[in-house]
Amino acid sequence: MSKTAKQQHDTKIIDGLHIARTLERRIAERTKTLQHTHGIIPALGVILVEGNEASRIYVNHKMKIAESIGISARLKTLPPDVKAADIARQIEGWNNDPELHGILLQLPLPEHIDSYPLLQAVAPQKDMDALNALNAGKLFWAQKKQPVSCTPMGCLLLLESVITDFTGLHAVVVGASQLVGRPMAQLLLQKNCTVTNAHIATRDLDALTRQADILVVATGSPGLIRGDMVKPGAAVIDVGITRLDDGRITGDVCFDEVKGIASALTPVPGGVGPMTIACLMANTLTAAEQSAGIKTESVFALYQNHCR
Repeated sequence: MSKTAKQQHDTKIIDGLHIARTLERRIAERTKTLQHTHGIIPALGVILVEGNEASRIYVNHKMKIAESIGISARLKTLPPDVKAADIARQIEGWNNDPELHGILLQLPLPEHIDSYPLLQAVAPQKDMDALNALNAGKLFWAQKKQPVSCTPMGCLLLLESVITDFTGLHAVVVGASQLVGRPMAQLLLQKNCTVTNAHIATRDLDALTRQADILVVATGSPGLIRGDMVKPGAAVIDVGITRLDDGRITGDVCFDEVKGIASALTPVPGGVGPMTIACLMANTLTAAEQSAGIKTESVFALYQNHCR
């Protein structure tokens, strides 16, 4: 791509950390109100199977954020050789605990454990990452009063910080996982985008990505998206995060190549990651409010009405 094309746009670097902190402050305010007016402290339970260092670090960060905004966080750590039945018993116990409002089973699990039945065992109203089939189905039907998977929710909030009207825009989601790619495509459809869901095995991927007004990439493939694969003026959300052998953290998008082509771009780190945690806290607060029969405000309305 020519030097002129690369310099065509003054790319806005979307500060996910700033947006997340703004959202967390509003969640903290609502959490305090919930405690003072109804005597309810939102509570989140996290199950961590030991053995994955990245998961341990990420979970510790989630616990610290929860504590900082007034959400009670419980951590249950289990050994790497844990049996699925032991995890299921922990989930069942938390399902039946009226003082616990949200459950998160930290992924990935060890290879000897099938995550699907365990995710289905989580009570839908306590399913904070919306991986229960019932919640996934409600997203398909565009139902508003259910948890939404935290990372796609965070990505959409980042896009809303730079896009005012999504109608008719072509959104390409590269990645088709149940955790990010598929729910992301559904959320963008609900914003009236024309959505193409691709993945790393898609033929002529670059031909698709060059058509995208919105490009969301979630494959875990470092440097997959090069500068000449991005449409000038596109908004690009990089969900991927990989630690290289030299210790550097990188995303799925070649940041230096895409900067100057895209109109907006998320950094790695500091883009999607903080938003995922903020949205987890928002889901927990909403679950606590709903458990008390309190009329809730969706995280999207919360952001639009109080954080923009």
